[in-house]
Amino acid sequence: MLLALVWLWLCWSLIALGGGFTMKNVFLIVASGIIVFVPLWKKYIRHDNNQ
Repeated sequence: MLLALVWLWLCWSLIALGGGFTMKNVFLIVASGIIVFVPLWKKYIRHDNNQ
């Protein structure tokens, strides 16, 4: 939960201080979300049939 709050705060900072909604900022937000949350989802949430 804390990681999500920090990520949201950083995204808000990027938009507020980085020039608003541009394609570069949207790409950075999406890419950082994938980098941060996909490994956590794979480790803690996804249910494999192998286990």
